[in-house]
Amino acid sequence: MKNRISLYAVCFAGLFVFATGFFYYPKWKQQRTEATISWDVSGYYFYLPAIFIYKDLKQLQFKDEILPKYGPTPNLQQAYLHESGNYILKYSCGQAVQYLPFFAAAHLIALNSTHEADGFSPPYQLLISIGSWLIAFLGLWYLRKILLVYFADRIVAVTILLLVLGSNYLDYSAINGAMTHNNLFTIYSLLLWLSHRFYQSPTYGKAFAIGCLIGLAALTRPTEIISALIPLFWGLSSLRLNALGERLAFYRKHFPKLLLAILATAAIGSLQLIYWKYVSGDWFVYSYEDQGFSWLKPHFYHGILSARSGWLVYSPIMVFSLLGFIFLYRKAPTTFWASLFFSSLFIYITFAWDIWWYGGSLGIRAMVQSYPILAFPMAAFVGWVFTQKRALRLGFGAICVLFVYYNLWLTHQAHRGGLLRPGEMTKAYFWGILGRYDVPLETQKLLDNRYDFIGYPQNAQVVYQNNFEADTTTAQCELPPITGQGSLCLNKTTQNSPWYSFELNPGNAEWFRATATFRCKTKEWNIWRSTVFQVRLFDGEEEISSNYLRVYRLLYDGDTRRISLDVKLRQRTPTRGVVEFWNGDSDKPILIDDFVVEVFEE
Repeated sequence: MKNRISLYAVCFAGLFVFATGFFYYPKWKQQRTEATISWDVSGYYFYLPAIFIYKDLKQLQFKDEILPKYGPTPNLQQAYLHESGNYILKYSCGQAVQYLPFFAAAHLIALNSTHEADGFSPPYQLLISIGSWLIAFLGLWYLRKILLVYFADRIVAVTILLLVLGSNYLDYSAINGAMTHNNLFTIYSLLLWLSHRFYQSPTYGKAFAIGCLIGLAALTRPTEIISALIPLFWGLSSLRLNALGERLAFYRKHFPKLLLAILATAAIGSLQLIYWKYVSGDWFVYSYEDQGFSWLKPHFYHGILSARSGWLVYSPIMVFSLLGFIFLYRKAPTTFWASLFFSSLFIYITFAWDIWWYGGSLGIRAMVQSYPILAFPMAAFVGWVFTQKRALRLGFGAICVLFVYYNLWLTHQAHRGGLLRPGEMTKAYFWGILGRYDVPLETQKLLDNRYDFIGYPQNAQVVYQNNFEADTTTAQCELPPITGQGSLCLNKTTQNSPWYSFELNPGNAEWFRATATFRCKTKEWNIWRSTVFQVRLFDGEEEISSNYLRVYRLLYDGDTRRISLDVKLRQRTPTRGVVEFWNGDSDKPILIDDFVVEVFEE
């Protein structure tokens, strides 16, 4: 059988994606914000129930029943109220178009079963997940086909396995496959294949299909209009004038086909314009409100190398793709310029977005759809390694095994393991959990700050203490005092404590520590509304250091826990300190007692 190794690799990769999504972490069985149709996915999806079930694309009145019942988001994040008086869906409709066959099948099942045909019951969750796995397999299948045109069978097999097992593509195909990135990955794989076939044999059918794919990509995420660079530059082996002239001559000769592709792109893209006109009265609406791009200051360093969500920090295997551009021109020159131009512009746009960490993302999820193009330089790098001495090949293999293990560990910790906190990661916390499956609860402090003294304080001096026995908030609290007759109580009406200020003369002390006992009745799961424990240190009137902690990271229902907040004292010696507590706009009561401030040496 020809090219059987890469065929086995694709089949294994497809089965691994399915098994991960169906058995390991079945989002379609999860509830509320962990369900398949939740967060951004629910925003892409809202078009379908609005049009086909509730016949309400303007007021979205079904949201008032669906959001409390299924909880895909804590509040309305799928749409916002426009000045026209109608609700505008935040996301464009391309992903909804791609959900449509699976939504229709789910609706048919729901109508003929005991499940509610409301667009969010189990059949819809399952069918949208099944659709994402099928789309993932289709993308991998066509990625294999196009790679085999330029690379040997075993190189293609290794490249596909590295992408699936070693990068965040696994998460965004198997578990979060209903996000746009999985579908766009497949669109790009198909676009690469059709571009290659078009230059082999230009036909109106291929031109139309190319235009439809570009239009669908842009309808899914508007910045994907740059996908047009792939068919424009595919097969161009040089930037010399004669090569460019030949390409222009080809365009002139096949201009009607080029025009058909443009018209197909515009026709599909116009669906969004029609929606905006229908709902708002305007042909164009910027639905992302205050979110946008910093074109002159793209976030390259943070987006690629930060512990928070850096692309190469969370998918280091993609370094091989970047290195592979060195070898791609020599191995497959007709793919080089299209891959380089597209990848460069894609990376620039991705990291120019101000929300460069892309929310609760496992690495930079917006990079996933570019992987079919980045597979070419990766394959070139793998091919180069295969020509080297045995020691280098073994070293490369060992690194790949390490990167695959690391990606599987990350994927596990992002879901069942629970140690990974996408969107909240800090450098200190990242190193605190790296490679581990269990850490002390106190490690959670590192999500808010880089200080957490571990050891035994020496020569500790108490500089301030407060038992809140005379605190008047005790009488307003629904919880009894922690100790004695009084505790500081923060709740819906009392959000802020006073500033507790004290003089400091730390001498040789190297650390500052504030400690208090906290008690809650019900955990505040919205971390942005968590009670904040904050320290500020001053030299005279100038603030020289500060630290804070969201205490609900360490508290669960009914917990009473003693919590410390540390600050490393630097060159400048503080003369005054301030500690305050803020309830984060939460309506959940919390008690604070036995507050002590001390300085100590290591």
